[in-house]
Amino acid sequence: MSARFFYALSLSLLGVGTLAGCAGGAPPLAADPYAAPLYRLVASNQLRITVFGEEALSKNYTVTSAGDISFPLLGDIPAAGKTPQEFTAFLTEQLSNGYLTDPRINVEVLNYPPVYILGEVSRAGDFKYRPELTALQAIALAGGFTYRADKSRIFIRRAGSDNEFTYELDQGRAVYVLPGDTIRVGERYF
Repeated sequence: MSARFFYALSLSLLGVGTLAGCAGGAPPLAADPYAAPLYRLVASNQLRITVFGEEALSKNYTVTSAGDISFPLLGDIPAAGKTPQEFTAFLTEQLSNGYLTDPRINVEVLNYPPVYILGEVSRAGDFKYRPELTALQAIALAGGFTYRADKSRIFIRRAGSDNEFTYELDQGRAVYVLPGDTIRVGERYF
């Protein structure tokens, strides 16, 4: 075999090694990528709280920057960091302690932080969140993938986290996003 053949072979192996190194720099895979994540209340969420049979308590409330809501009878109570279901149970417990007999409460989130989408999509930006939004639906809101997009995986940084994780899209299962999440669509190499 000629020296030219070995030179060409070594260059092609160097190229494959370089591309493998690029793929190795991807964020780690998510631990449970297909579980629907739980939304936790944040500052500026508006909540519609309905206390059945208690019109004076049933109205819209806003979670303050301190993470509280100001609720009649109870004063400032913590809301941020709880799921809507956890907050409903907490509020029910608080009102049961000497204020109401068997309170029935419904908590509805009226507004959510947007979802941010960047990278290889037609229109990067922030987009309105709706419950049970999937990553592919969010990408559709951004105009879909560009021709350079890697359609087999995406990267998501959950709201409030500094870490980004890899989510495989070719499994035929939905990847759910939460309000405030940042979705990044990478570029394919071939």
